[in-house]
Amino acid sequence: MMCGITGIFNGDLSTLSSANSLISHRGPDDDGIYVNHVLNIGLGHRRLSILDTSSFGHQPMCSNNGKTILVFNGEIYNYKELRSDLKRKGFAFQGKSDTEVLLNLYLSEGKEMLSKLNGIFAFAIFDTSSESLFLARDALGVKPLYYSNQDNVFAFSSEIKALLKLTLNNKELDAESINRYLSFLWCPGDGTPLKSVKKLLPGEAIIVKNGCITDKWLWYKLPILNNIKKSLGKDQAISGVTKYLKQAVHRQMVADVPLGAFLSGGLDSSAVVAFAKEVNPDIRCFSIETKGKQDRGVVDDLPYAKRVAKHLNVSLDVVSIESYRMASDLESMIAQLDEPLADPAALNVLYISQLAREQGIKVLLSGAGGDDLFTGYRRHYALQLERYWGWLPKNVRTSLESITRNLNTENFINRRIVKMFNGAGLNSEDRLINYFRWSDDSLLQSLYSPEFRQQLAGSDSNQIMQDFIEPILVDSPPLNRMLALEQRFFLADHNLNYTDKMSMAAGVEVRVPFLDLDLVDFAAKIPNNFKQRGSVGKWALKKAMEPYLPKDIIYRPKTGFGAPLRTWMQHDLKEIMGDLLSIESLNSRGLFSANNVQKLIWQNSQGKIDATYTLFSLLCVEIWCREYLDKN
Repeated sequence: MMCGITGIFNGDLSTLSSANSLISHRGPDDDGIYVNHVLNIGLGHRRLSILDTSSFGHQPMCSNNGKTILVFNGEIYNYKELRSDLKRKGFAFQGKSDTEVLLNLYLSEGKEMLSKLNGIFAFAIFDTSSESLFLARDALGVKPLYYSNQDNVFAFSSEIKALLKLTLNNKELDAESINRYLSFLWCPGDGTPLKSVKKLLPGEAIIVKNGCITDKWLWYKLPILNNIKKSLGKDQAISGVTKYLKQAVHRQMVADVPLGAFLSGGLDSSAVVAFAKEVNPDIRCFSIETKGKQDRGVVDDLPYAKRVAKHLNVSLDVVSIESYRMASDLESMIAQLDEPLADPAALNVLYISQLAREQGIKVLLSGAGGDDLFTGYRRHYALQLERYWGWLPKNVRTSLESITRNLNTENFINRRIVKMFNGAGLNSEDRLINYFRWSDDSLLQSLYSPEFRQQLAGSDSNQIMQDFIEPILVDSPPLNRMLALEQRFFLADHNLNYTDKMSMAAGVEVRVPFLDLDLVDFAAKIPNNFKQRGSVGKWALKKAMEPYLPKDIIYRPKTGFGAPLRTWMQHDLKEIMGDLLSIESLNSRGLFSANNVQKLIWQNSQGKIDATYTLFSLLCVEIWCREYLDKN
């Protein structure tokens, strides 16, 4: 049941209704509120009906004795098995929803219930007997959950915009998080742009009593972090990928409403559609066509999507979007994302989801997660190439970085070379994190105002990632550590974040079969030489899909699911950039050095430096500030 949830404990319950209405897009089919004035708790819910569309799936859902109340956003894919087990234990069911299964599972197992779940979820359960609130987020962080805990008031929501209504708009900026957004284009960890708002981490749970967090723990550990004793052979790896991916896709197709799929023409989405077709031969697929001038070096995905659709004999609906329209929608994109995520790819998810909803499709399968489990990003290959130069003395590596930095970045190949050797002079652990960065600390420091630099004194934007990988076994291969960072941070805090927000803006649920827990567990056991094999990423997955897809689809070069941002910065976004990043605007905001930002804009326009994404991230921060700080 993909939905939106809100709640407040020990606070102003009168704010709950208006907060709940702010996330009506997440659940246009139904809504509900539970309020207990004696215990000072309120829970809100917006429903997008997927399983058991009857009134038996209504939320907030109360136990038979009225003492336990649940609000839940997500899908529990193994709910039928759990339901059977619970019925054997004597639990009775009124409807057929996974929500009722989740509620009864809590009554049976308490917080130990989490280890039994295979699904995507964010939920809150209030137990009147213990007067405690139990919140949890799914293992990989597919579904978002934000919370605030100040002055003995605890509030939570699926989106920040609703949370601000519950917390009476506490709007002090979190400088460290803003620095992370500008460093990575997204914010790793539990931070948000506001000091008062935190993200519940993937695989994390908390207990709240009397409006305060009394317990917090991680209930899930990424399998890639385990010390795998036994390696799989080549044939085992390939056949296992087939088995577990097929099982995941089939498992995630359960729905009482029409279901479709993203189809970009890349390997991951094509693999999902190939196995989905086995369950539903008439599955409808959706893709996007961006019209207008494109960046050099960017490959058009649509011909590949059409090729896959023809090969699999499935329908393909295509939404055609003019480049200028995408550029003009950036401000509304940031408003919907709740965070200044500087990636226009989010708009692709929105447009496709809107088209699907117009066609009566409420659920879409996505290929997200394939690169994070099996490799496939350019940085995975770049990491492998370090064997040829990573052993060089630091002074030589630093020279290598200096030489490549001066290449003409108007050429996309040169841009990749610059990116590859950026940070070459760092030690191996810092280089690992540096692959995820888009802007150097030295550049960002030059763009910050003296006041903002002072707020950041002593902070390190890499620290959260460093703390995460530090305990990982010393003898763990660098690729394993990088995949751990992908799965914990890049996936949850970036890709899954914008996929949820933009699809739910259109009232569409997105499911991610690659993140089925059985498949995640199996992928961790595959030796690295069957993942990144020379220049070929996702080798085991590609071999597994050879019986199902054309080889020119399987082995096509990796392309991004993005937008022609460099072209936009020179044309479509030039006017809005002139406004948002003007000297007057920047001086008024006080975060950035107006003169240095203007200098960077000029250097970028002259091709002296490729600062496209740095400038875009500055743009997104200012858009976010105008939307969330300046408006009442």
